Amino acid sequence: MTFGAWLELIASGLITGGVYALVALGLNLQYGLMRILNIAHGEFLMLGAFLTWTAHASFGVSPLLMVPVSFGLLMALGLAIHRLSFRRLTRTSANLDIFEARGLMVSFGLMFLVQNFAQLVWGADLRGYDYLAEPVAIGGAQFAANKLLLFVLALAFSAALIAVLRGTLLGKGVRALMQSPTGAQLVGIDTQRLHPTMFGVGLGLSGVAGCLLSMTYTISPSMGEPYTVTALIVITLGGFGSMTGALVGGLALGVIEAVGMHFTNPSLKSLLSYGIFITVLLWRPNGLFTRK
Repeated sequence: MTFGAWLELIASGLITGGVYALVALGLNLQYGLMRILNIAHGEFLMLGAFLTWTAHASFGVSPLLMVPVSFGLLMALGLAIHRLSFRRLTRTSANLDIFEARGLMVSFGLMFLVQNFAQLVWGADLRGYDYLAEPVAIGGAQFAANKLLLFVLALAFSAALIAVLRGTLLGKGVRALMQSPTGAQLVGIDTQRLHPTMFGVGLGLSGVAGCLLSMTYTISPSMGEPYTVTALIVITLGGFGSMTGALVGGLALGVIEAVGMHFTNPSLKSLLSYGIFITVLLWRPNGLFTRK
């Protein structure tokens, strides 16, 4: 393989991995902070994609303008969902184990509810549009401009979230709750406000990921579930609660899949992903980037 071919292959993996990381960060934020394993997380990515497609195809709104709009709408939806369901589960569950089990069942219900809602509104057909599809030459390789934009924005949102969690008072509160919920409450951290806010931010990030994906790929009501599964694999790689681990794990998984499919067969993508998932669980169950 030439240098240009290798560059295209690695870049393709990084572009895919950037989306993986963005989706995984939102899910990791929800589970690491509140122990909500939101199986429906990918369905809200799908909603962000269809909202962007509708705005662009019907009203000519730029997909770039829909990035903050998707984040805001999905965050507001996340706040409403937390208030209507997960906050009540917190009050009625006797302990954390019961809350996790009930939360998992609620998220399964949300997954089917959102999928069927999307099929009712938009139908089951594939949708798509052309946006910045012109090729861009870099280092002897060519890339579609929309895919480069997808990677840059996904990386920017991921880095911004990590910076907020590391460098702000809000972020310190979130990290304190992840490390010791009881201790954080003893020092006065308000979980009644922080939990729904971070749940909403998690769904907002999934909406951004869906918006970015709609610029480059066709979309359908069933597109969200594979991204949820991939996000779980990424979180396992990086470690539950580790945001930097989710970012690095997402990028690494994207590159591993791209290289593996190139030298084997594209149909083996799932085999590669689940093989890595099982290996990490057996070798480093706490994740590759989490200290013991």
